[in-house]
Amino acid sequence: MKKTHALVVVSFAAVAVGAAIASCTSFSSGDNGGQGGAGGDTTGGGTGGMTTTGNGGSTDTGAGGSTTTGGGGSTTTGAGGTAGAAGAGPGTGGRTGMGGTTTGAGGTTTGAGGTVASTSLPCDILNAAGNTCVAAHSTIRLLNSKYTGPLYQVCKGATALGPNACTGGAAAEMDIPQLNGYADASVQNTFCAGAVCSIFTIYDQSGMGNLLRPSPKGGHSPTANGPAIATALPTKAGGHNLYGVYIRQVQGYRAGCTQCAVAPGPAKGVATGDMPETEYMVTSQNKLIDGCCFDYGNAETDSIDDKAGTMEAVYFGGGVVWGTGAEGGHSDSTNPWVMADLEDGLYAGWSTTLPPSASQQIVSNTALHFNFVTALIIGDTADKNAGKGRFAIMGGDATSASPLKVMYDGIRPTTTGYNPSKKQGSIILGTGGDNSNTAEGYFYEGVMAQGAASTATLAALQASIAAAKYGQ
Repeated sequence: MKKTHALVVVSFAAVAVGAAIASCTSFSSGDNGGQGGAGGDTTGGGTGGMTTTGNGGSTDTGAGGSTTTGGGGSTTTGAGGTAGAAGAGPGTGGRTGMGGTTTGAGGTTTGAGGTVASTSLPCDILNAAGNTCVAAHSTIRLLNSKYTGPLYQVCKGATALGPNACTGGAAAEMDIPQLNGYADASVQNTFCAGAVCSIFTIYDQSGMGNLLRPSPKGGHSPTANGPAIATALPTKAGGHNLYGVYIRQVQGYRAGCTQCAVAPGPAKGVATGDMPETEYMVTSQNKLIDGCCFDYGNAETDSIDDKAGTMEAVYFGGGVVWGTGAEGGHSDSTNPWVMADLEDGLYAGWSTTLPPSASQQIVSNTALHFNFVTALIIGDTADKNAGKGRFAIMGGDATSASPLKVMYDGIRPTTTGYNPSKKQGSIILGTGGDNSNTAEGYFYEGVMAQGAASTATLAALQASIAAAKYGQ
């Protein structure tokens, strides 16, 4: 996205010098049985001293979605085991065999069937619903229960611009792992003590390998972007002291593009062309600068403005010179709004009855004044709405489990180029698709998934975000 009026541009060097004042520091602050029935399995029983099979356990079916294997008791030699069968949820151990002495432990994991538990993690929810998670980024918490790697990586000392920003090599780099579902910020505090650290890499928890590193140069900016200062956004979540990503001007991250760390693009699994997708980020009303463009999502692989319909990213802010929500205007007192950056325009929705601009003062799209905001968009296919296409915008308080407000759900812009969409599949954070890098904002987590998620899936997703307990 290219901003069409003058913007204040702060050099990366100035940002880095200012940030260097703050060094990395710590914050203050079943029944007993021969063998337990295995969840979902239909056989059981310990190995008896004789070959005679003991009386089997009950065959009550446990409730659950997908089959979850409970951890059975250890096998104990006796005169006859049990043959207990448990269902697909928490399994129940078989009735007591003659020689068994060990208590079987039933399964404890919620099944991922028709109904997904609201306490599941975002990628668990999306994957279970058939919306494959293709990107999951956070310096705060675990977003996918199957992911076992680090959440992000810091770089100690001086940095350059672009994907190879950490010039100190391996000795200057430190992976920050997760501990009990949240980032172990103590590792960062220890490693960075007495020095300035930057967030060099934000790992992809989806399993697709779409890690984010500082963006290369693009059509709007002839120079690459720098990394965010690692201690610039101290925060709390779930009782833990943590760090978010405070993106300043001339900073930003990208994957799946020419010259990207994940190159050449598109990023693995990310929607291209008119394929449907769902994407969200947790951000904030604080410290926003209304430049172009504080985005997270799908953009061009060549980092150039390839015109209308080549992007589909979630945006949060004042709309720069483009769309606005119900309150209108671009002043700080009326915004910020969740919008869709579809390239060559930020869209709060689309109106067929509102002159002079069909993308301004969208009455259903209201400003969100929360310290933690869930901002979400859905890009659907061209055949929806009688061939006029569909996109949807939703938002709400990230600390509330209430379903997100639907800010807009309707046709795509009717101006040339937007239907069908022509997405290219790069991933951006904090910039526009052409590397426009004059916005600022807070980023805590973001996920991209295939397909247009259902209302039920979105409700479970928001409940999962609220369960992270941002700000607590």
